[in-house]
Amino acid sequence: MTSNFKHIKSLLVCVFMVFVTATLTAQRDTNKWKAQLALGFNNPSQSGFVADFESKPINFPTVNLGIQHMFKSQLGAKVDFGFNRFSSEDNSPEFKTNYTRLNLQVVYDPSETLTFLPERMGLVAHAGPGYSFVKPLGNYSGNDVSFLNAMAGLEVHYAFNRRMSFYTDVSYILGFGKDFDPITEGYGAFNGNLLTVTFGITFSLSGCQYC
Repeated sequence: MTSNFKHIKSLLVCVFMVFVTATLTAQRDTNKWKAQLALGFNNPSQSGFVADFESKPINFPTVNLGIQHMFKSQLGAKVDFGFNRFSSEDNSPEFKTNYTRLNLQVVYDPSETLTFLPERMGLVAHAGPGYSFVKPLGNYSGNDVSFLNAMAGLEVHYAFNRRMSFYTDVSYILGFGKDFDPITEGYGAFNGNLLTVTFGITFSLSGCQYC
């Protein structure tokens, strides 16, 4: 199982590097390539912690970085990286946990068919599989865990111009982590689902064909 996890991690890293390399070399006159940067907060599901451990309902920061390629004006794909940190509630044993993910997602932009939207606004849906890496800090630093995930979300965009927009993204990350056995392996760790809300910018790397 450990070997399979290593292979999956390596595959996701390779996919990410391919997208980054393609982006750096695709400075042409179309908006097929976009980049995203966002900052926000997260809410981990309490079912992802072992007994007596509980996180704050709202945690900061959540940082998302993404590279997006549009195949058509409405359909594309993106690879994105997310970093999240959450910490203990007052009535819980003290802990801090880093939750990092890497996802490859399908992107769907129905904005041009939603005629009721204001001219500068748009909606973008995204969903796809990925891999999560959970690393507790401090006293529980040995309880690292990793698992597959599935992510889906909706972005609301407001365009400053044809190359850049401000957006808000609400996403839910479904985790496929195993139960902790023994339970001590779960101290400070997490194997559940995560809700994130972020605010950021998306900008064209290659022009305005699909703005």
